Amino acid sequence: MADTLTIRALRPEDRAEWSDMWRDYLAFYETEVPDEIYDITFARLLGDDPHEFSCFVAEQNGQLVGLTHYLFHRHAWKVEPVCYLQDLFARPEARGTGVGRALIQAVYDEADRQGAPSVYWLTQDFNHTARKLYDRIGKQTPFIRYQRP
Repeated sequence: MADTLTIRALRPEDRAEWSDMWRDYLAFYETEVPDEIYDITFARLLGDDPHEFSCFVAEQNGQLVGLTHYLFHRHAWKVEPVCYLQDLFARPEARGTGVGRALIQAVYDEADRQGAPSVYWLTQDFNHTARKLYDRIGKQTPFIRYQRP
């Protein structure tokens, strides 16, 4: 079936499409990073260090239509690691087709495989479209994020 959505790990040959999608993701959040960060991040995503970020991509009709970056880390309140889903992006033409949900489910499945009882992520309050999905498949917490100025 030509329209089959496949969720898979990032591959070296995905560099150009991954870069385009991550650039669009960062633009949504009104930020940019230098080219060096693209190089470093892509290398980390392809590495085998279990403490680095990993990436799943969504592929349809031979093109990448979405990505998610996630990381396992220790937590002071748990014995097991927890999973942080840092970035989630679907190309505009793929939104509303289940791409985001499938990518999150892939992270949930990987967390289960690795024995991580928790997957969490952040979004901005104005990201109403994504929050409709998040409200269906996750639970909003009362935490407010602070960071160093």
